[in-house]
Amino acid sequence: MDLGLRDRVVGVTGGTRGIGRAVVDALVAEGARVAVCARGAAGLDELARAHDPDRVMLAQGDVRDEEFVGRWVSEVAGRFGRLDGIVANAGAGTTGGVRETGFEDFADQYAGRVGPILSLVRQALPELRRSDAGRVVIVNAVSAHRPDASMAAVSLARASVASLVALLAEDLAETDIRVNAVNLGMIATDRQRERHVTSGSDLAYADWLREQARTRGIPVGRPGTPDEVAPWVLMFLSPLAAYTTGTAVDVSGGLGARP
Repeated sequence: MDLGLRDRVVGVTGGTRGIGRAVVDALVAEGARVAVCARGAAGLDELARAHDPDRVMLAQGDVRDEEFVGRWVSEVAGRFGRLDGIVANAGAGTTGGVRETGFEDFADQYAGRVGPILSLVRQALPELRRSDAGRVVIVNAVSAHRPDASMAAVSLARASVASLVALLAEDLAETDIRVNAVNLGMIATDRQRERHVTSGSDLAYADWLREQARTRGIPVGRPGTPDEVAPWVLMFLSPLAAYTTGTAVDVSGGLGARP
């Protein structure tokens, strides 16, 4: 199926690891040109070795810095002559229940998730309006509608992101810009490997993943992979998704399924 992404230009934040990296690789395979920003230099260096520099533009910076985001958007448009879509993927979590989590942690999670998305969309908007099919895809989580008691601050921020998706989609509905989200469940990324190490479990990593999936009540009995997330992001980026906006798809193995 041709998604119509050849020679489209897409900006991806947090594009060097996990979900972001899988999205970047999939976009390049579809013939798109991709601009990636991330905080860590090591991941950017690895991407530079993996892809043609004529098709992938790399920048190191923090999406919480509005000045950096503005420069990055301008540089992408200057380099490729256009910007057709953005994928907002960056963000780090924190653990803690609702009673013990400090107000500063709730504030930090909100500021670190909602703020960068809003800043990115606002600054990319002039370029997206010039596209014949501007697209915004926000990587969120099922905790936006199924709160995780062990990650109270993250869950609250995720719910706010879901509201932001709806607000942006409605606000931009009369344009050719569509705004949608992909809600993640448990995905086997480097962060899961780090959690396995810090857990001190005697189980092998694969067995630990299955046990975590069972504990979380994931119906399919396993975590997902970044490569199983990327196609949904690409579909929302596609010109084919012209009649879909303000919605979210759960890529969660059935976790948090709604009627």
